[in-house]
Formats: sequence, C-alpha cells, structure tokens
Amino acid sequence: MRKVKVFPNAKINIGLYITGKRPDGYHTLETCFYPVFSLTDSLEIEEVASEKSTDIEIYGIDPGGNPNDNLCIKAWNLLKSICPEMPHVHIKLTKNIPSGAGLGGGSSDAAFTLAALNVLFELNCSPDKLAEIGVRLGADVPFFLINEPCIAKGIGERLEKVKFQNRFSVKVKTPAIHSNTTEAYRNLAMEDFIFTPNLEEKLLKDQIYWKNDIVNAFERQMFLRFPELKKVKTEFYEAGAFYASMSGSGSAFYGLFPEE
Repeated sequence: MRKVKVFPNAKINIGLYITGKRPDGYHTLETCFYPVFSLTDSLEIEEVASEKSTDIEIYGIDPGGNPNDNLCIKAWNLLKSICPEMPHVHIKLTKNIPSGAGLGGGSSDAAFTLAALNVLFELNCSPDKLAEIGVRLGADVPFFLINEPCIAKGIGERLEKVKFQNRFSVKVKTPAIHSNTTEAYRNLAMEDFIFTPNLEEKLLKDQIYWKNDIVNAFERQMFLRFPELKKVKTEFYEAGAFYASMSGSGSAFYGLFPEE
C-alpha cells in the first residue's frame, strides 16, 4: 500500500489590511503571507484496502469539532469528487500548530493533503487545479501550495510572490486565547478599514520603518478584549525584534529579528 508523510507548516501575516466588503459578506484584504517552517504539524497518508473507508486519527493539540469535518477529510472528499479513481486512505494527523491562533494550521493541513494525494496517486492535477480546489476549503489554502512569501489580495486567494531586502528570523508566541475568525470580522469597525494600503511598497522599505508603517487591522479589537496581549507584543520589541505583530485575526504574536 502506498504511503507518504509530510509536515504542513504555519504562516504569519506581515501586515493585514481590510480593504472592503463584498456583497456576499466576505471582506477583502491585503496582507503578506509568510511561511514559518519552524512550526509544523505531521501528516501521514496511507492507502487502505478497497473495502475500507477514508478516516482520520488526530493527535497532539485538540483542534475541536467532529474529526469527519477536519479539513484533511474535506480535502480528500473534494479531490475524490474530481478524481473518482483515487483510493481510500487512512490519515494520521499530529497537531502542533494551535487552532484559533491565526497561524493557518488547518489550511496548511488541507493544502498538504491535496498536494500529497496528487503525488501519491499520480492524479496529474496541475498547480492551478489544486489551487482552484483549495480555495473552496479556505481562502489561504492556495498560499500553502506555493509556500513562499506572497502578497495576498481579494479574500486572500490572489497571490503574488514578494522578495525582501534582508533575511530575518521569526519567533512565535501562542497565548492561551482562542480567536474566533468569524467573530473578529464581525467586530471590525470603519476605523479598521484602509482601502489603499500599498503593503508591498511598505515591505520594500528599510525594515526599520515597518514598526510604524505596517499594521494588523485586528489588533485594535483584540487589545480591547484581551489587554494582556499588548504585553506579548512589547516583549518581542524588548527582546530586540525590529517588528512584532499579531498574526491573522489572532491570537498568536510573532517577532521578526535580524538574521545573524
């Protein structure tokens, strides 16, 4: 039986601007997705006998909810609907990336599932096809199929690679606070909208300017709800970070440090 093991990584958002709201209720944004390879889940996918059904075992951090609603299972189901010849599998997922932290763990798991199944069973889905499937699972799933720094626009699915002037290291802290993404978007105020953020232009400036120029639109409400999060950000600056911010809609924070 065929088998593969991969390690879905986390991401951070360097800057996150809300640029509008669509008629269907989705918000548009502009952000930089940046992969974090030092924090990963572990994902094993193994082909099973034809009389068995696809299932999943989850270890590590409990993501909550019904395992059958896990994005890995949803990714398999979507791909199976397009490639009916694909066999059933047993999935073993070990979660190290916390949920509700803004680190994209679930989306990364989904993207790596799609990519692994495509290779394992020689489905010959193009990168564009996988991205088209992935966005149905989550707006940032296509990013994890690229897994390089990208400016994201639209609802996060319009991606363009970006290069930085200098290399840096990333350190992440995950406070024991779960942030509900739906609630975070619902709590946005008009003052949180910036319609022309020009994020790429800001990212290409010297990194000493990032602290004052680049913001995350969700920090305002999260600091009001959880004042202790301000201390987490301050601690990164005290430790020598040239930039610190919340990732996504929280609650994880990160610091960027000059690479030695």
